[in-house]
Amino acid sequence: MATIAAKSIADLIRSRRTIYAFKPEPPPRETVVRAIELARWAPNHRLTEPWRFYWLGPETAEAIARLNADLVTKQKGRAAGQAKLERWRTIPGWIVVTCENSADPIRAREDLVACACAIQNLSLYLWSEGIGTKWNTGAVTRDPVFYDIIWADPEQETVVGLLWYGYPHEIPETARKPVEEILVELP
Repeated sequence: MATIAAKSIADLIRSRRTIYAFKPEPPPRETVVRAIELARWAPNHRLTEPWRFYWLGPETAEAIARLNADLVTKQKGRAAGQAKLERWRTIPGWIVVTCENSADPIRAREDLVACACAIQNLSLYLWSEGIGTKWNTGAVTRDPVFYDIIWADPEQETVVGLLWYGYPHEIPETARKPVEEILVELP
């Protein structure tokens, strides 16, 4: 029995991909809630549970898409900004994950990596349900207006990622380096 579960977990981890194109229909609410419930079981030193999940509705997602389009327009021109806006409007599901800030630099680092583990838990569970994700950390997530849009206080928490989710329109292929290239064995 343990071998079957281990094989299933290994297959799930190996098959998960970042999804760039989604089908328009949003996944069921209860599946996303279950994914968030499982995300909170990520390892976190001293059980700080530093994560916060902001589930964005259509108005908030539109505000973020417009903010991003404005940022892109300033850098790359109007056509690029409009193309980005149109693309972002096709995303069926949006979640922002934040991490509570800590004045202690060691705890801040531990909490940040715990939030990354929570995002991985969420992504893996959704993948097991046929739902893909994309973890965004672009400039829009660091813009002060982004914090205003999601009603978050940057003095209290830091955005770890903007997660898109939905049913994959296509699943990209990918490869990883061989273990021998990344493993260092010490005596």
